[in-house]
Amino acid sequence: MATFQAPKGTYDLIPPVSVKYLAVREAIAAPLRNSGYGYIETPGFEDVGLFARGVGESTDIVSKEMYAFETKGGDQLALRPEGTASVLRAALEASLHKKGNLPVKLWYSGSYYRYEKPQAGRYRHFSQVGAEAIGAEDPALDAELIILADQAYRSLGLRNFRILLNSLGDKECRPVYREALQSFLGGLDLDEETVRRAEINPLRVLDDKRADVQKQLVGAPVLRDYLCDACKAYHEDVRALVTAAGVAFEDDEKLVRGLDYYTRTTFEFVHDGLGSQSAVGGGGRYDGLSEMIGGPALPSVGWALGVDRTVLALQAEGVELDIPASTSVFAVALGEAKPTVFGLVTQLRKAGVAADMSYGGKGLKGAMKDANRSGARFAVVAGDRDLAEGVVQLKDMESGDQTAVPVGELIDTVKARLA
Repeated sequence: MATFQAPKGTYDLIPPVSVKYLAVREAIAAPLRNSGYGYIETPGFEDVGLFARGVGESTDIVSKEMYAFETKGGDQLALRPEGTASVLRAALEASLHKKGNLPVKLWYSGSYYRYEKPQAGRYRHFSQVGAEAIGAEDPALDAELIILADQAYRSLGLRNFRILLNSLGDKECRPVYREALQSFLGGLDLDEETVRRAEINPLRVLDDKRADVQKQLVGAPVLRDYLCDACKAYHEDVRALVTAAGVAFEDDEKLVRGLDYYTRTTFEFVHDGLGSQSAVGGGGRYDGLSEMIGGPALPSVGWALGVDRTVLALQAEGVELDIPASTSVFAVALGEAKPTVFGLVTQLRKAGVAADMSYGGKGLKGAMKDANRSGARFAVVAGDRDLAEGVVQLKDMESGDQTAVPVGELIDTVKARLA
């Protein structure tokens, strides 16, 4: 018989590896929850126009990588290739910007989809945790998000990552730079598609990874030379706040990022142990995105960190996460003791103790192998004779010590020993 497999460029998360992904998501989210960010969840697909207008038609994401389709009802939809546009759409639809003090601070976690050539660290289905601060123009927000990402990575034990920082200017100064860059690009020997991209958004050409293009870009105008006084001051404030927090970064005048909506602050987190796919996350300010998708002016900033690439970065550094065993107590029922033991397992769970038991009528030897594989700290073993005496055997799986415990005292005894 034919068997089905996961689609090309995707993967299944299976225990015990899946536990690492959950731990990474939790570590990234923890600083956000501690800093006023509320959780938001959006649909896995949106109107295709949301991404065409927000992310940008000149981007590879929209022009080449987006999974777009027409529904039976004729709607043009796309699987979400990134999170910011969806989160901002949801915030606008729910009028969150009208319900309280700005900024609206949100965090999210989910799956995203891009049709790309699969390779290590680049998948067609991938996972991100993101954060957005919507509705306020303040260098402290830009700095806060950079610092929170740094905190999340360090809490996981990562050390060999770098933070790249740049400013892309705003609607006042970037048009001047855009004109100078387009003039420079007009004198280069570029292919037809790159020429088209240069006409729509010339900054995207700077992000081209091809060696022959990068070679021609030597001597290109540098954006920092065109920043207006307001953008220069804003960028210096961000740099000063991040520095004051003790977070190291590198200025990177070529950092553009792959989305059209970025303005002013842009940043990226890279890990040199990942080869060509070195970016583990990134973000920036997107002051005009709300207006692009039909909303009011809402200056905003945010980031998304890749869960998949963060796991690869941990592997590259040899970091082993301290993940507690999923089971604290493993129960083994012998003879006719199963109903009583099953009841005890249920009581342990209700008391907040992670408990499991042997199923399938295995003998003592096989059941104890299951107990060892579970990673449980204690095993509870009971047979007919034990129950006749009103006790169960509590075995410490680390020391091997075993004691008889009255059935009615098992819950309190286990909780005391685990504490």
